Amino acid sequence: MMTDYETSTAFLGEWGCFQQQVFFLLSLTVIPNGLTGLSTVFLADTPSHHCLIPAQLNLTPAWRNSSIPLEQESSQGGALVRSRCSRYKLVDILSFSEKGLLPDVDVNLSTVPKESCLDGWEYDQSIYISTIISEWDLVCDESWKKPLTSSFFFCGVLTGSFISGQLSDRYGRKILLFATQAIQTVFTLIQVFSPSWTAFCALFFVVGVGHISNYVAAFVLGAEILSPYVRTVYTTAGVNLFFAGGYMLLPFFGFFIRDWRMLLLGISLPGFFFVPLWWFIPESPRWLLSQGRIEEAEAIIRDAAKKNKVEPPSVIFSPLQVRPFFGCSAREAAVLLKYLGKTKCLICQNTLTIAYFAVSLNTANLHGNVHFNCFLSALVEIPAYILSWTMFRWCSRRLTLSSSLSMGGLFLLLIQLIPTHLFSLAIALEMIGKFAVTTAYSLVYAFTAEIYPTVLRNTALGACSMASRIGSITAPFFIYLRSYSVSLPYILMGSLTALAGLLSLLLPESFGMPLPETIDHMQHFPG
Repeated sequence: MMTDYETSTAFLGEWGCFQQQVFFLLSLTVIPNGLTGLSTVFLADTPSHHCLIPAQLNLTPAWRNSSIPLEQESSQGGALVRSRCSRYKLVDILSFSEKGLLPDVDVNLSTVPKESCLDGWEYDQSIYISTIISEWDLVCDESWKKPLTSSFFFCGVLTGSFISGQLSDRYGRKILLFATQAIQTVFTLIQVFSPSWTAFCALFFVVGVGHISNYVAAFVLGAEILSPYVRTVYTTAGVNLFFAGGYMLLPFFGFFIRDWRMLLLGISLPGFFFVPLWWFIPESPRWLLSQGRIEEAEAIIRDAAKKNKVEPPSVIFSPLQVRPFFGCSAREAAVLLKYLGKTKCLICQNTLTIAYFAVSLNTANLHGNVHFNCFLSALVEIPAYILSWTMFRWCSRRLTLSSSLSMGGLFLLLIQLIPTHLFSLAIALEMIGKFAVTTAYSLVYAFTAEIYPTVLRNTALGACSMASRIGSITAPFFIYLRSYSVSLPYILMGSLTALAGLLSLLLPESFGMPLPETIDHMQHFPG
């Protein structure tokens, strides 16, 4: 059997220089994730647009101003706005103009035939110089490509969730952390030179692979190195607060950089500043022990003792107590699949990712300034992560997860009942819903880390994350449903989140339990 790691390393203390260094440096590595993960809020925002009327067309000012039909916009309370996807047939209005006829005086515009935007679109540049939408005309018949862009990123996240756990369990947490962070940074930089939407999406897929892989590696590395109390702070608040910090920086980048290519360049550069951390972040001693590499694990612990100014025992880990681990055995794989198949954690994570990313990506559609709304969406995550740590420290895991999920679902359902002109109240309810969903999102990752043993923890986290990414892939299309009904996304998100809140009560309780080392230490899953 593996040695009781926490007992063997208890002499280090809870919060010495070593633990502080690991805590803050690992948390820092997550900041680029906050910048990249929701960058499509600005990269793929749709500026106001209408059909382009060629400047060389000899139209009178009256007919040029009336060349675009007016339509009711449901998202603006039924107000009349210029059509985004059609114009009056140019041959007809040119004929009327040449004859000296006036629109709505001599000609009834409702009888004039319409046509699509054959000459392209004219985009408003008051907010953006350019986005990928205006660059490649992803509007009207091509508007389905906008949510698909984000889905490509989340497909990469899904792939990364699948492979990162296995690679991390085999080759180590530290190697995977820095390798995938390099992938995220370099491929974000390459995206700047994308010649087409297809190339952009292909690169975005690879960015997604690196994005989730380094997040999970950092999450697990900190969970395995830090002591129980500090581990709770790290997994529920620490790493997430730094992610929120990166997310809060995103609207500032977006505000000062209005061109999508330059914005990508700006958010890729911070990743290069984390290269020196390789020499300051250690490998997981737990993982080294699971591989039978006792000397390396002891060397890290002795170095930690030196930093904490404590004297280590002559023998920290007994070779007779350590079982080498070279991947999953057939029994371990079978048990993992059994528990993953039963656990409602998969459903909770799937629903949470739909709600979290759909609400986050929806900030561009809210009334008011898009940069302020994005900042507000990031800001509410700060108290959410602090609350999640507080609840995780002193409360039942199941009850905290269930209550936050149910509250998030309730507030999202209430939004549809708010009159259109009370947009401030609607935004407030959406941010409260985002607050509750974020609290649950933080809890469920830490909860999952407590359920599974060391030998399979990273693989299990990767598998649960992989299942949840199916939800994130569909999340952009939840927002796309606004084109049919503004209330429909909120009804679906609210209902699914409230249902997940009930199902979470069937998860096992891990509050006050030691972190399991082997499969035999795992709790049984009720239900």
